[in-house]
Amino acid sequence: MTVFGAVFARGGSKGVPGKNLRKVAGKSLLEHSISMGSSFPLIDKMICSTDSFEIADEASRLGADVPFLRPPELSGDTAPEWGAWRHLATHLIGQGASESDVLVSLPATAPLREWEDIDAAIQTFGEGSFDVVLAVTESSRNPWFNMVQRESSTGRVEIAVSAPLTTVNRRQDAPQLFDLTTVVYITSLGFVLRADRLFSGKVGSVLVPAERAIDIDTELDLEIAEFLVLRRLGFDDD
Repeated sequence: MTVFGAVFARGGSKGVPGKNLRKVAGKSLLEHSISMGSSFPLIDKMICSTDSFEIADEASRLGADVPFLRPPELSGDTAPEWGAWRHLATHLIGQGASESDVLVSLPATAPLREWEDIDAAIQTFGEGSFDVVLAVTESSRNPWFNMVQRESSTGRVEIAVSAPLTTVNRRQDAPQLFDLTTVVYITSLGFVLRADRLFSGKVGSVLVPAERAIDIDTELDLEIAEFLVLRRLGFDDD
């Protein structure tokens, strides 16, 4: 069995222009993912799927394989990433890979992940109970307690979801919820080819702490990630 690591990195980003090549603590987001995947013992090969010549050049410099430039129809703002996954899976199987081979997606937008997060996900997937394993973190907001719907015309708000049995007066009494993260996703090439979307199959999870689950989507996220990485390295402002 071969374990393929992959970074799916589009060239376009509206929220953070040039996002995948933006730097956190001196390394591009792309480098954070490729370097970790390349150094992880259970990953046999790192691949970058991109539509950008600039990202492709950087990925190659970092030691990742860039077997193609992703077609435009799989790279626009509205294109689901699942299509890019299927495109890569089809390519790999066409090159001799097996449907049972494993795909480990390490998005560039999660620069705070650790080895243990990848290892926990691979071990959970290896148990054979799930078609997909991904990472989640405890949610700080809850629609039964501190999330509301707002009427735009009047400004009136009410709790987003009514409690099933009684009023929820404490966050601890609300049903526990978790946020999806972009820390790690694991599945098989065969599942990617057969399924229409990630949640078409049985999806398992591993829990990661909030400080490793930050997903870069805004300039503020970049600033927070910079602070957290430098603090981890011992270069905080103190």
